[in-house]
Amino acid sequence: MAGLDITSKIKQKSYELGFSKVGIVAVCELRKEGDCLQKWLQDGYHADMAYLERRVSERIDPKKWFSSAASVICLAMNYYTPFKHSDVSGVAKISRYAWGDDYHDIITARLNQLLDYIRMCDFGKVVDGKIFVDSSPVMEREWAIRAGIGWRGKNGLVITKECGSWCFLGGIMLNVPLDYDRPMKNQCGTCTRCMEACPTNAIEKPGVINATKCISYQTIERKSAQDISEDVKPRLDGWIFGCDRCQDVCPFNAKYAVATHDECFYPRRDLVAPDLMEFERMTEDEFRDRFKKNPIKRAKYNGFMRNIKAARGGVLHGK
Repeated sequence: MAGLDITSKIKQKSYELGFSKVGIVAVCELRKEGDCLQKWLQDGYHADMAYLERRVSERIDPKKWFSSAASVICLAMNYYTPFKHSDVSGVAKISRYAWGDDYHDIITARLNQLLDYIRMCDFGKVVDGKIFVDSSPVMEREWAIRAGIGWRGKNGLVITKECGSWCFLGGIMLNVPLDYDRPMKNQCGTCTRCMEACPTNAIEKPGVINATKCISYQTIERKSAQDISEDVKPRLDGWIFGCDRCQDVCPFNAKYAVATHDECFYPRRDLVAPDLMEFERMTEDEFRDRFKKNPIKRAKYNGFMRNIKAARGGVLHGK
């Protein structure tokens, strides 16, 4: 095993780079988690996100993705900012994570910095590693839970004691052993506030999300050419990109949420309480310019306009 000195230096560097929590765990096959993933896919809860059906064996066995993997460094980054969504009619709602810059770019850059630092440490051998942030065939949440970053909330999100569930996850797989952390005890107990608050009852059972019902899926991942589900439209309540309802009601978020020190995650102009009609008049060129290096670009222009149209219908329906 690597000395405590190297592991502690890696953790210290992680905090210096702006990460809120770091946990490290040995690589192994995620057999139990893999069974849950395959059952979730079989039930069709992934909707039309066909990419999740691919490379399942790599998600379960990381050595099929990175053959020399020995350790997983899991990291969480706080993105919470102390602003609230508006419930005023005609005002749009955007998930907090999309108020600022695209986390993929930010976390990828910092993970590369961390990996460069690790490669300079004296392990007595050449250090190799691969970073992952959301798009790789890696089950980030499962590794984060195993590494003690936090525990799985009933809304499926990882809850930490550093910033609640308001965090992005990423990590590095390394070909060298380190000193490892232990998982945390799940502290949700009998609380079901997130399940009760979901506008579309998308949480089928604790920790199991049916994407076909989820507002976040409908407004982000659903293919642009397809309209939002008729069952979901009247329940949008102004949401045009993502949904934070299950997080807003979480007692642990009320207890642990702290404002991030990263200015890049603070809201861009008019994204906390934007006017639906103003967005509706936006051209495709304006969309590209307005949301450059912002997560909202993922919905693409046609998808964004679809969301706005559906939300306006939802607002009118609710009057």
